[in-house]
Amino acid sequence: MPTTAIVEAAGVGYEIHIALPTYSALLDKEEVKLYVEEIIAEDSHRLFGFGSKGEREIFRQLISVSGIGANTARMILSAYTAAELRQIIATGNVRALGQVKGLGPKTAQRIIVDLKDKVLKIELGEEGGGKVMPADVLFAPETNPIKEEAVSALTMLGFAAAASSKAVDKILKANPGAHVEAVIKEALKIL
Repeated sequence: MPTTAIVEAAGVGYEIHIALPTYSALLDKEEVKLYVEEIIAEDSHRLFGFGSKGEREIFRQLISVSGIGANTARMILSAYTAAELRQIIATGNVRALGQVKGLGPKTAQRIIVDLKDKVLKIELGEEGGGKVMPADVLFAPETNPIKEEAVSALTMLGFAAAASSKAVDKILKANPGAHVEAVIKEALKIL
């Protein structure tokens, strides 16, 4: 599932919530290194994992903004890489930030105002390449694992299954060889 990873450490499996760039970096790897942030709420303890310290720091900055929770921050980091997001915030691009599902212009503006000076101080380091699913494999529409994985990820992020499926179908019709990460990013812009 592109929204979570189970990581074993010292014989214990931990469910770690991840963004799409982290998913791509983890694909097909048995040993991984994640930078983890623990979010403790009244009724839950959740772990969020990132491929780089810079990505985790951007997540921390995002959740420091009033009205931005961990899931919204993860959705923002799924729509844009840490480097793209840093550039969007630093240049005050409200329109690009507002394309993320659930972010209206006021919230996008608040993120930019609160973080504009802070994001340029964040050292991003390497963004992690990771492997992606092969695009040259053709599947019948009813058994398309890319569609299934994308729709599953979108529903885990809180979108309706029917709307997610329709958006993914539209994207795959236009670009049948798209990787699952690209499909999900485009769907986040449509939904």
